[in-house]
Amino acid sequence: MRTPGLSDGDQRMLLHGLADQLNTIADQFPLPDQVRADPAVGEILDDEIRNLARLLGYLAGESAFRHRASARYPDQLTSSQRRATLALARAAEPASGALAALGSAVHDLGVLFDLTHQAPGRDRDRAAAAAHQRLAEHFTEARTHLIRAAQQLRRAADTRTASPAAAPPSPQASPARAR
Repeated sequence: MRTPGLSDGDQRMLLHGLADQLNTIADQFPLPDQVRADPAVGEILDDEIRNLARLLGYLAGESAFRHRASARYPDQLTSSQRRATLALARAAEPASGALAALGSAVHDLGVLFDLTHQAPGRDRDRAAAAAHQRLAEHFTEARTHLIRAAQQLRRAADTRTASPAAAPPSPQASPARAR
């Protein structure tokens, strides 16, 4: 078995490591007041879409692998492994939302590029301002999705399964009562 056999500590490290990667991707996006229609933004989109797609592929692949492993070896599955598997699957949703937002940002950047080659005028300026606003919103949306995915992973990593509580001593066994 690949990662389902990881110890509880290794499961936590895996989830924290993935959360760190998601935060790193989010940190690469320009803030709304830093968004410019220039080639550097296109490079950021290119790099971070590739990084996010790779990470989303990992989340999907690892979730599928763990599901197969749990079906084949149900007696080897621990609560920590179940929690980590569910966390991986849950993180895929906001990660895919971030990827969709970045795809929309690519479109907006393309519109902005096209507008620079149109005749100047009020209509072009309005269209450029709207596309620029949407571009900034898509970066913000992607960042929000990635932060949420990272938080979900960290929460799952830091949640420990409650160990069974020791039963309180029965009143009959108390030496003071026996007298």
